[in-house]
Amino acid sequence: MANIKTKHGVIGILTGGGDVPGLNPAIRAVTFRALREGYQVIGIRRGWAGLIDLVREKDADNSDCYQILTEEIVNRAGRTGGTFLHTSRTRASHVKKSSVPKHLQSTYSAETNDLTPEVLKNLAYLGIDYLIPIGGDDTLSYGVRLYQEGVKVVAIPKTMDNDVPGTDYCIGFSTCVTRTIQMTNSLRTSAGSHERFLVLEVFGRYAGFTAMLPTMAGAANRCVIPEHKFNIEQLTELMVQDRSKNPSKYSVVLVSEGAMFEGGEMVFQSSTTDAFGHKKLGGIGDLVSEKLTELSGKFNNGKSVNVINQKLGYMVRGGDPDAIDSIVPMAYGNLALDLILGKIHGRLVVLKNGRYDNVPIDAVTASKKVVNIRDHYNIERLRPHYRSFEMKPLFLMTGEG
Repeated sequence: MANIKTKHGVIGILTGGGDVPGLNPAIRAVTFRALREGYQVIGIRRGWAGLIDLVREKDADNSDCYQILTEEIVNRAGRTGGTFLHTSRTRASHVKKSSVPKHLQSTYSAETNDLTPEVLKNLAYLGIDYLIPIGGDDTLSYGVRLYQEGVKVVAIPKTMDNDVPGTDYCIGFSTCVTRTIQMTNSLRTSAGSHERFLVLEVFGRYAGFTAMLPTMAGAANRCVIPEHKFNIEQLTELMVQDRSKNPSKYSVVLVSEGAMFEGGEMVFQSSTTDAFGHKKLGGIGDLVSEKLTELSGKFNNGKSVNVINQKLGYMVRGGDPDAIDSIVPMAYGNLALDLILGKIHGRLVVLKNGRYDNVPIDAVTASKKVVNIRDHYNIERLRPHYRSFEMKPLFLMTGEG
């Protein structure tokens, strides 16, 4: 055994996938409560990678794979962004031959390897009784797999895209929306000074929530999202109209990274994929900018309009969490401990209709969470609908509509 068990047992916690503000507050909340309830807490480093790289030998240096968490450690990090446990996009059930840890290469030599047996052995080696993964649908889908293998899992949803099924809110979303609004407003001065279009590419592979909410809040005139393939001439005409009505002669569109032209497909930076088979998105904002300049003269008395084109990217996921991404992770962490203290597992902690709750963890893999076009997106105006807000949740749009 690597560690001596405490009175109640050992809780493991990890963060996987992309970083977001709010991860460290969640780790802090889990650790404070767990230690005070008599549990030991082990932080798994680098997501699922820490559980496949670990070497089960007495004198092995596994400091890159896990660390024992204390109040002092988590309190120092708890007010900051990112994740001090670090993260990766490792998919332990589909590890390429080139990525198999050296000490396992004699056992796993296929082109793609399922290292779940090693993960299970390593969890037992660490003496972990309950596992709390914090991540998006990719990270948590492997949490579902471990639960099916008998691991006691309680999951916490995070992703700035806000697209984990089963919950209205994922850690990181509010800060992303806040930063998008702030940065868009900062760039207005340049757009207005030069009388240009302002095109901002934002996160959102399959779901357009990160473009919809800032637009609804007034940050942009239009938005294009993955759920609806848009007509570029229609967008250009609307942008020209918006610009002409604006005393400062500019207009703004938010472009989800997964948005697609009518008749087209997603735009990728390269053909390489991550462990979950996702190609790296990026470039749709560039293409929209080019076409807006090219087509704008058609709707602007023959005069083309230049573009300020900015990809917000990591600027909206770096730095400290906002108020909501400080409060919700605290609540989620304590919800997870409530379940563990009740000897309940196989659950995902959630926010539903403004109330904290939990649902079966397999909700993560049961459906996809995307913008309900009929209820929330005006395909004629390429912007959100502004109607029927009564009794809607805080962020208005959920996977159920």
